[in-house]
Amino acid sequence: MNRFYCIKPRGRADLGLVLLAVALCASSPVYLRAADPAPDKHAKAEATTAKKAEKKKFSGADLYAMHCNRCHPERYATERTAAQWKTILVHMRVRANLPAEQARQIMKYLQEDSGKP
Repeated sequence: MNRFYCIKPRGRADLGLVLLAVALCASSPVYLRAADPAPDKHAKAEATTAKKAEKKKFSGADLYAMHCNRCHPERYATERTAAQWKTILVHMRVRANLPAEQARQIMKYLQEDSGKP
């Protein structure tokens, strides 16, 4: 007696359903639009904002106010020591995705105004 007697051959039916699903997905306008190489509106807006920020030269205080207020209230530079600001800025540069030059300007502003070594 065959030990696989309870398994019925259904391979052709399953293959047909898979091919039907692939054909429907390939002809769907949603998938055709997803293959469009044109960037979306948000990417264009972010690129425009980045270009404007590069053209204008902001001070460290301006950059600190712009970037740090996005997520939490702005802190006074005198609340921390220069070493503490350095540690905080290393961490926040990664989280806020700050460019290196802007991070240096913010660091300079915070360490100069901290009033503590």
